[in-house]
Amino acid sequence: MKLSLGIKSDPVEYRYSYEWLISIMDELDIRYMQLGSFFELYSLEDDFFHALREQAFKKNILIKSCFTSHRELGGFMTGDPYLERAARRNWERYLHAASVLGVDYAGSNMGAVYRDRPEHKRRGIKCYIRHMKELLALAREKSLKALTLEPMSCMAEPPSTREEISSILKELNDFHRAHPDTTVPLYLCSDITHGLADQHGQTIQDNVSLFEHGIPFMAEFHFKNTDERFEATFGFSEEECRRGIVDLEELRGIIEKNKDKFPVDHVVGYLETDGPKRGRDYSDPQLEQMLSGSLTTLKRVFG
Repeated sequence: MKLSLGIKSDPVEYRYSYEWLISIMDELDIRYMQLGSFFELYSLEDDFFHALREQAFKKNILIKSCFTSHRELGGFMTGDPYLERAARRNWERYLHAASVLGVDYAGSNMGAVYRDRPEHKRRGIKCYIRHMKELLALAREKSLKALTLEPMSCMAEPPSTREEISSILKELNDFHRAHPDTTVPLYLCSDITHGLADQHGQTIQDNVSLFEHGIPFMAEFHFKNTDERFEATFGFSEEECRRGIVDLEELRGIIEKNKDKFPVDHVVGYLETDGPKRGRDYSDPQLEQMLSGSLTTLKRVFG
């Protein structure tokens, strides 16, 4: 298994151009981008995506996957038929955009059951699975290699436990194996900071063990740092590494130990960060330094 470094495009949203980000990536020799979603994505003309793909190609950068940024495809979990239909329409448009970009994977988190309606969770999971079986077929038509799902950090946003990861991925990949010529598999886009803490902030399942449990389903993942309650998220500057719980050397060891368990031959870990406060003259200019600092640390550990 080959591991590469990449960056998710979230921090430039409404702040810097993609051309700016692509130039920064080229300077740092980071060759893989995960395009984070943004509100206009679902109505943009195809020419936008053709131009973006060409812009990256000129700098020898591959937009390898797409992944949502705002939980905007979570309508399957809500129990609201209007939101369910909107999520389905947007998923279909999302897969079309991913196809125009020529990416390998497109993904999202599953969505959340409302906190005041926890009894709807099981129904929401069934709704997601029903739609996803059809979307795995649409992804095949659009020439994608797979769809991806992200484990999250609370019981309202499945999958967030080892048991949920295993059961949901098994059902959908059993479906794919039964229809190998007309569907794609569902893989994980995991996150090294996603663990599960209860209402008192006590850890139920830690982020490291959840990450390792997901490896047999994992095609890509997110690099970011967090605190002991999986609450704040930040990067990998020297100061952030001192206050964060993510041990990059430990993570490298886990990946090396389990490299034969990944379901794909090439895995990309994407730095995922929102960067500094958006839309302030005193903070926006800090983004380049923040990205450079974190990516330099990641390159030092992972090569």
